[in-house]
This record gives sequence, C-alpha cells and structure tokens, in this order.
Amino acid sequence: MNRVKLFTPTTAAGDSKVLLEQINAAFGVVPAMFQAVANSPVALKSMWGGFGAVAGGSLSPKLKEQLAVAIADRNDCEYCLAAHTALGRKAGATPQEIAEAQAGRSADPQTAAALTFALKIVETRAQLADADFDAVRRVGFSDEAIVEIIAHVALNLFTNYVNVALRVPVDFPHVKLRKSA
Repeated sequence: MNRVKLFTPTTAAGDSKVLLEQINAAFGVVPAMFQAVANSPVALKSMWGGFGAVAGGSLSPKLKEQLAVAIADRNDCEYCLAAHTALGRKAGATPQEIAEAQAGRSADPQTAAALTFALKIVETRAQLADADFDAVRRVGFSDEAIVEIIAHVALNLFTNYVNVALRVPVDFPHVKLRKSA
C-alpha cells in the first residue's frame, strides 16, 4: 500500500494540477510516481523540471536509461526499474543490454565505464578518486558528460527514494530486482 494519496489532474489543485496536466500531455497518462509526488507542488516542480533539464545533453537516451536501470536496481527501486526498463527499450536498448545494465555491466566499453562510474557514486556517496574520473575520460567522456552522469545519478536517487519510501504502486510491466531474481 502506498503511503500518500495519489493525485490526478482531476483531483489535484493549484500548481500540482497544472504540472500533472503537463505530464499527462507529455505521456498520455500520469504515472503513479508523479501522482504521489503531487502531494508537494514544490517536489513535483523539482522532479518534472529535472526530467526536462536532463532530456537534452550529450548523453544518448539509451545510455541515460541504462544508467537509470543500474541505479534503480542498486537502490531496490522496483518502480524505477520497471519504468526505465520500458523506457530503455523505447530508446533502443535490447533486453540483453537492459539486463546487463541492471547488473552494472555492458559489452560496450564506454557504457560499461559510465555504469561503473555512476554506481561508484551511489555506493560511495560520491566519495570518488581521481582514478574514477580518469577511467571515464579514457573512454571518451568529456567533463560535460561526466557532470551530466552525476546529474542523472542525483535525479535517479530522488526518484528511487520517492518510490521506495512512499511505496508507489508500480504501473509499468514488472521487472525483478537482481537480488530477488
């Protein structure tokens, strides 16, 4: 059972209503995560704005989804794992690439380095060594891309924590966490 009320564009008021209408226009539905976050217009504005901000940038949509899948699995977030598995497939990732990303791996050296870097941020609470930066630079990531990876980690931590803490019901096809697989 989720721990907060879920709002829709019909039941929300004020800024949350406006933002949920934007989300509905963008997706054709309002995913349960946004319905839960709508309890706080400030939090919803931050989350929706964060997604908008990282939609561009130098990282490919496929890599962004692979990062999200790895981070979700590491944080035991079934909601984000399910959502980003579906979004990753839409971004061109194969089921094998998604499964490998969930485990923090990739056959592509650049993707593997990005996953390793992102998971190190999660696991060490960003206590990184110079060698961690050298590893992602060696495979071609610029400083811009490195900062974008960090931004994706932060946004994914936000969504993971919201979904886990609030027990948001998963409204995407279920994907098993690696620990339970």
